Amino acid sequence: MIRLYLIRHGQTPGNKLQRYIGTTDEPLSTEGKKFLEKLTYPMPEALYVSPLCRCVETAGILFPGKSFHIIEELSECDFGEFENKNYKELSGNQDYQRWIDSNGTLPFPGGESREAFKHRSLTGFQKAVTQCIRNNIKTAALVIHGGTIMNIMEEYADRPRACLVRIGLIFCAISSI
Repeated sequence: MIRLYLIRHGQTPGNKLQRYIGTTDEPLSTEGKKFLEKLTYPMPEALYVSPLCRCVETAGILFPGKSFHIIEELSECDFGEFENKNYKELSGNQDYQRWIDSNGTLPFPGGESREAFKHRSLTGFQKAVTQCIRNNIKTAALVIHGGTIMNIMEEYADRPRACLVRIGLIFCAISSI
C-alpha cells in the first residue's frame, strides 16, 4: 500500500487577489511562506513536485533538505486569456461569460481544455505512482496545484473504496492555504 500526500502549494500574491494563476510562475507571498513555516508534515520517502516556483518553494519549506523529483505534467492548468486576471477584471468579457455559462466545460480561450489538463495531470500522477511502485516507496508527497489535485481526486478518490484498495493507494489530500 502506498500512502500519498497531495499538498497544494502555499499562497502567492495572485492567489490573494483571487486571480487565475496557472502558468504564471510567481513565488510564494510573504504570508504564504510564514503560514507554511508553522506546519509540520510526516517526512515522505519520495517527494514529487510541479516545476513551478510556488510548488518548489513550498516543498523546500515543508521538507527542508529533502531531494525531490520534478514532474512537468503536474503543472497547473493554462488559463489562456484569463491568466493572471480575476473575475472582476473579466466581468463583461464575452469569452469569460461563455466559459462561466458552460460550467467550465469550454476550453480556456488560448489555453487548455479541461480534458487536456486532466489527461496531462493524470499522466504526471501516474509517473509518480509508477516510480513509487518500482522503487518500493511506501509514502510519497506531491506538492502540486489545486486543479491538479482535483483531477487526481476526481479520477481515483471518488471511486468505491474497494477499487482504491485494489490499486493500492491511500490518499491524504492536504491544503496548505
